[in-house]
Amino acid sequence: MNVPEDLNYAETHEWLRLDGADGTVGITDHAQAELTDVVYVELPAIGKTVKARDQICVVDSVKAASDIYSPVSGTVTAVNDALSSNPALINTDPYGEGWIFKIRIEAGEDVETLKSPAQYREQISAPGEGEI
Repeated sequence: MNVPEDLNYAETHEWLRLDGADGTVGITDHAQAELTDVVYVELPAIGKTVKARDQICVVDSVKAASDIYSPVSGTVTAVNDALSSNPALINTDPYGEGWIFKIRIEAGEDVETLKSPAQYREQISAPGEGEI
C-alpha cells in the first residue's frame, strides 16, 4: 500500500496534508482498496465547523457506504467538486486528485494525535487492524 511520507494519518483511514493553518483531507490508498469502486461521495458543506473525529461526509462504493471523519477540528473551506462527476478519482488518485475537502485547522494540537506514516503502516499491516 502507498503511504506517503508527507502526510499525517487518522486511525479511521483519513489522511491530512498540512499547509500552514490549512489542511487537505482524503482517504488512504488502503481505505479505497478496501472499499473497492467508489460510486458516490457526499461532500461536506463549505463553512461547516467540525471537531476532530466528527463524521463529516460519506463515501459510497459498490461494497459499502463508509463514514468519513475529520482528522482535526476546524472549518471546511473547500470541497473537491470533481468527485461529484467522477467519484472514482478516490480510487485512481487517493492522495492527489481524489482529495475530499480542505479545512482551516482550529486546534493545532489535534495534528499531534494523528499517526506518522510509519505508525499508519504498522496499523494496516497488523492482522485484523487494517479493516475499515
